[in-house]
Amino acid sequence: MLYRHICVAVVLLGQMLYTSGRDLSIELMTPAPISTLIYILLLATYNELYQWSVESYSDFWAEFWKFSEIVFSHLYDEVVDPSKGIADVPEWFKGSRLNYAENLLKHKENDKIALYAAKEGKEEISKVTFEELRQDVALYASAMRKMGVKIGDRVVEHLCKQLFSKLYAEVVQTVKYSSASRGLSCGGLPPHEILIDKQDLDLCDCTVNWEAVKYGVTLCYLPNGIHAVEAMLATASIGAIWSSTSPDFGINGVLDRFSQIQPKLIFSVEAVVYNGKEHNHMEKLHNVVKGLPDLRKVVVIPYVSSREVIDISKIPNSVFLEDFLATGKGDQAPQLEFEQLPFSHPLFIMYSSGTTGAPKCMVHSAGGTLIQHLKEHILHGNTTSNDVIMYYTTARASVVLYDGSPLVPSPNVLWDLVDRLGITILGTGAKWLAVLEERNLKPCDTHNLQTLHTILSTGSPLKSQSYEYVYKHIKSSVLLGSISGGTDIISCFMGQNVTIPVYKGEIQARNLGMAVEAWNDEGKPVWGESGELVCTKPMPCQPTHFWNDENGNKYRKAYFSKFPGVWAHGDYCKINPETGGIIMLGRSDGTLNPSGVRFGSSEIYNIVEAFEEVSDSLCVPQYNKEGEERVILFLKMASDQVFSQDLVKRIRDAIRIALSARHVPSLILETKGIPYTINGKKVEVAVKQVIAGKNVDQRGSLSNPETLDLYQNIPELQNF
Repeated sequence: MLYRHICVAVVLLGQMLYTSGRDLSIELMTPAPISTLIYILLLATYNELYQWSVESYSDFWAEFWKFSEIVFSHLYDEVVDPSKGIADVPEWFKGSRLNYAENLLKHKENDKIALYAAKEGKEEISKVTFEELRQDVALYASAMRKMGVKIGDRVVEHLCKQLFSKLYAEVVQTVKYSSASRGLSCGGLPPHEILIDKQDLDLCDCTVNWEAVKYGVTLCYLPNGIHAVEAMLATASIGAIWSSTSPDFGINGVLDRFSQIQPKLIFSVEAVVYNGKEHNHMEKLHNVVKGLPDLRKVVVIPYVSSREVIDISKIPNSVFLEDFLATGKGDQAPQLEFEQLPFSHPLFIMYSSGTTGAPKCMVHSAGGTLIQHLKEHILHGNTTSNDVIMYYTTARASVVLYDGSPLVPSPNVLWDLVDRLGITILGTGAKWLAVLEERNLKPCDTHNLQTLHTILSTGSPLKSQSYEYVYKHIKSSVLLGSISGGTDIISCFMGQNVTIPVYKGEIQARNLGMAVEAWNDEGKPVWGESGELVCTKPMPCQPTHFWNDENGNKYRKAYFSKFPGVWAHGDYCKINPETGGIIMLGRSDGTLNPSGVRFGSSEIYNIVEAFEEVSDSLCVPQYNKEGEERVILFLKMASDQVFSQDLVKRIRDAIRIALSARHVPSLILETKGIPYTINGKKVEVAVKQVIAGKNVDQRGSLSNPETLDLYQNIPELQNF
């Protein structure tokens, strides 16, 4: 095994992590698996290992299959057909048979805690051991089989979207840090759900949903908790398909997704608590069920109140969880059975944001999801069985599930959990870190944080000043890993790496096996310049297909229409040729191009939101009839701050100095609200449509859809 070379690897590759050019004194006392791989392959650096992993991607994934000790009943005949490109969506590990849930539940320490669950405002923390988890999953699966759920059926849950983002391997765990159920939700988590006022932060970005034509789908309409994990694992053990959405979605937002996949079974709660308020869920659930005619069973989980005071009589085919699980019991406790399925068998159905049309239903395979998440956790995160993770992903660790606002009862609620549970890896969102900085919180002065060694951030680009804030006011010896990928690949293209330095404002590196480049409009790779994020070679985590897309037209249009044969992800980025780090510059469909200068909105945000007077900002293009473009910058002022022409001048000067005169917006205006998706992402494209006089009908995925109306008929934007 690779670990036999550990001692030598430490000597060769132990190094210091640093940011902003200063030494953080974080020594790698034990070798990471990546370091071991570098040594064994006789390479000198991570970059050399990366190049080998993308140039010889078949060999890399074959090696990692062995290294990760995936449980399987039949070995593959071929890793991947080398004659097929990424646009061909080649089949991976053809001939293999395995089960996703079996790999997550294989932990041998029965008494080890697998899941911790905390709720907003509650002191009590629920715990589930691996033995208890296996027993519970067996009972869920038995009840599902009794009602007729089988391979390919769709099971959905109106829940936290992050739950499934990444449940990895050797152990079971769905790492989800989420105040998921109702907030803006990671991803990629990875998934990431937090609700801050009307701008929920999605700390876990994984809206899961599964197609339902050839396969059965289970739907999840629940908050971020133990029930969601157990039901998902049971669904996967049977070979059915799991899909989920957050309870904070409106009725239309839920039906836009679930109606496409024809689920057989749905799990839901009767109410949720967020930001100190109880939100009854029953009327919404009733309307959702009415819109899903193929549903055979609705399982209601008493979450806030006891079943005695919950009326489910108006919901067709409904049953309480206790009664549903009772159908799975017999004379003897049900035993776990894992259907052995192809690597490419559907596991999850994920959804696009749906802000510009009906959400696309992306089908992700069991094998692709498993091996990709194992790679990220074991190689890039150096995650071990000693870790306690609070996020939307996991591997070889205990998982902490949080349901509620990350700011209630106090903004320190998550730091309290870090100390109380010994959390080692905390996954969060860039917006949440910014909010803590705005509130002048200094966890390093109020908390121990001794166990915390990694903070991961996703959802949106992490600002340079947030790096400074983390290392100065949270913990100087932590690995701050900004990660980026998306629902489309149920994982990350780039992210944290324990073997290389952290540079302020940059994601550390491109991930192994992900052939990522930045391309200009001519389809040529560029370094140190802004470009379209592309992936040039096949990856096991790409969707196998879109649901209800028989000829594949939607799939090809989504990823391969810009550069034929090459995956264009829809993000704008810049790769530093010296450090290998990546700077994310926003969505490419929101790219700004005034006077022929092409740049991403995040370049503006990084400057503007450093002003203490500004709480948030939105930068969008406006076009006239001749096709000329100008840039409009909207500012949402911080509390007790006043919009002024002096502020406008200082912002213009700052952008001109930091970027160039051609980056300076034509107009800088005040706004009272900025629209966000439930996943916590700014909605630029829809605002661009509104100021162009177009209607935006797809509002179900927005956490604050009313803010779009603020951009209608703005006097300063007329007659351009």
